[in-house]
Amino acid sequence: MQSVLKLPIGIENFEKLRTEGFYYVDKTGLITELLNGWSEVNLFTRPRRFGKSLNISMLKTFFSCGCDPELFDGLLISRETELCERYMGKFPVISITLKGVEAMNYEDAVAMLCVVIGEEAQRFYFLHESSKLSEDDKKKYTQLSRVGSEGQQMFPIPKDALIRSLQTLSALLCKHYGQKVILLIDEYDVPLDKANQYGYYDEMVSLIRGLFGNALKTNENLFFAVLTGCLRVARESIFTGLNNFKVRSITDIRFDEYFGFTDTEVKNMLAYYGLEEWYQTVKEWYDGYCFGNSDVYCPWDVINYVDQIRFDPDALPRAYWMNSSGNSIIRTLLKQATDQTMGELDQLVNGLSVTKKIREELTYRELYDNIDNLWSVLFTTGYLTKRKEVDLNTYELVIPNQEIRVIFTEQILSWFQEEARKDAPALDAFCEAFSAGDPAAIERMFTAYLKKTISIRDTAVQKNKKENFYHGILLGLLSHRGDWILRSNAQSGKGYSDILILIRSVSMGIAVELKYSESRNLEAACLQALAQIEEKDYADQLIEEDMTTILKYGIACRRNTCMVKMADS
Repeated sequence: MQSVLKLPIGIENFEKLRTEGFYYVDKTGLITELLNGWSEVNLFTRPRRFGKSLNISMLKTFFSCGCDPELFDGLLISRETELCERYMGKFPVISITLKGVEAMNYEDAVAMLCVVIGEEAQRFYFLHESSKLSEDDKKKYTQLSRVGSEGQQMFPIPKDALIRSLQTLSALLCKHYGQKVILLIDEYDVPLDKANQYGYYDEMVSLIRGLFGNALKTNENLFFAVLTGCLRVARESIFTGLNNFKVRSITDIRFDEYFGFTDTEVKNMLAYYGLEEWYQTVKEWYDGYCFGNSDVYCPWDVINYVDQIRFDPDALPRAYWMNSSGNSIIRTLLKQATDQTMGELDQLVNGLSVTKKIREELTYRELYDNIDNLWSVLFTTGYLTKRKEVDLNTYELVIPNQEIRVIFTEQILSWFQEEARKDAPALDAFCEAFSAGDPAAIERMFTAYLKKTISIRDTAVQKNKKENFYHGILLGLLSHRGDWILRSNAQSGKGYSDILILIRSVSMGIAVELKYSESRNLEAACLQALAQIEEKDYADQLIEEDMTTILKYGIACRRNTCMVKMADS
């Protein structure tokens, strides 16, 4: 009996995937389209976790000298017999990833880049003995390949040699094989992103410009190159003068189905594992991205969720993408957010759209010049997708699926709370209003906090989920007082109170019940909350713990506003 194929969680090595029994969604049509629609240098920009690294590995395997044709048996490319005979296994391939070049200073970043180049050079150890190379050629090779067993560059590559390193390695391989080289660079933009974060952007741009200029522009030994990245940024500064350069972004209709899973591919995967009944859930949570003219799912999410429900059919969908996506740029931009920006984010969370002009060729230097750049970054990094093109470079943007809606509300809320905690005097005043019995002050300050964040009011979201959102905000703000004891959803009396506060230093207890108001009648919701405190005896636990002063608050929230009522003593 044939064993069931494993799901390739985190597997980005094509050969391993094909030889060790993993499920593979066939993207080898990318090879056909690359060769038939020729461009010497190709840059693919896609969000994180959409299969860029696996596609780079697939290209490396297909073109590399000595490729085993059986690895591609039964795949789409195997039907292209003429292309396979002409190109499969016929090229020396240099393949590097820059995803690990993310140091906090320039010197360490250069050292990491040296290691990346050195380890790739070591793959071609036979160049030491090649009869096709001169002694001077072999010295150049030795200079590039001296990486220690623990991944340390034994002798740092001099800067001029580092800038020419990919060009030099191309020349050496071309001499040895008598064949031009294919160059693959994965996550090209990571070093620039980190340099921008940590303040050495100018130095890194200069280095990458020199490295790429030599490798891609003046490299007579280059057959073709493929680069991938998340953002289409810094095009002007690092790819200047590349007339042979084609960018394939998420708006390009070419290659649109090769990054991400199509609906048919997801249905086939679910059918293979006997999980067809989960199709609608998978679609609602992980579909909705529009690349070119194709609607696609995030592969990372689909694979993780299918793996989970195979063994736990009751498992709920999760936001697997949350901690896999770079978000430092978005976080920085949100610090500049105006009330209008937060209002537009609020619209998006609640299922509406916003229409924005998208700039896909921003430089890192320009990113923070204008809060409007937030929309371009959210779009290119996968937080938003296009519903339709309204005008040239202007799109109607929406949140693609339920997962990203969760990420917006949870992740952005956590950032908001971190920022709010930095304003200690304001938080002190907010907390003191509770202990002082001042519902008007609580209402004023809580409404001010709410206007800085986003809310959940989508009709598809259950009421208790909406209340949980506001509950989380309030609990986060009150946790500022480290000397207070906070209990959330604590059993007391005849039920579970939203928030109980014990201030032992003054023997004060506070019961808080929060309601989401579907209508504009916030006062009615406040009174309902206060009535629930009384009916369920939520103050009993406070009395049992010898709190002599008891305050009771009913809080009603709707969108970005609230009302607060306090029970009569």
